[in-house]
Amino acid sequence: MTPQRINSITDFYNLSSDAIKNAATNSSTATIAPEHNFGSFLNAAVNQLNETNSYLHKEEEEEIKWALGLTENTHDLAIAQTKAQTSLQYTVALRDKFVAAYREIMQIQV
Repeated sequence: MTPQRINSITDFYNLSSDAIKNAATNSSTATIAPEHNFGSFLNAAVNQLNETNSYLHKEEEEEIKWALGLTENTHDLAIAQTKAQTSLQYTVALRDKFVAAYREIMQIQV
């Protein structure tokens, strides 16, 4: 049995799962709630930047502790580095998407 190929949201109406049919039906009539405006999106982005800065600061502290010989626990250092790297990659991906969306909006003809 070969899997069905989904080309658009309307293809979900042809699936047999009730959960998928309900999700497809609800997505076409969904409206944006008042709390999901640009201000809340901007606040979430600022919070993400603050969290990323916090992880980078913790990583730097762990590196300094390890370099000075104050700790020999490389496990904490590796965890801090991984958290900082992952958070930074996520933040950069968000920035790239935001810039792409901004460029697309700027190209709209009025």
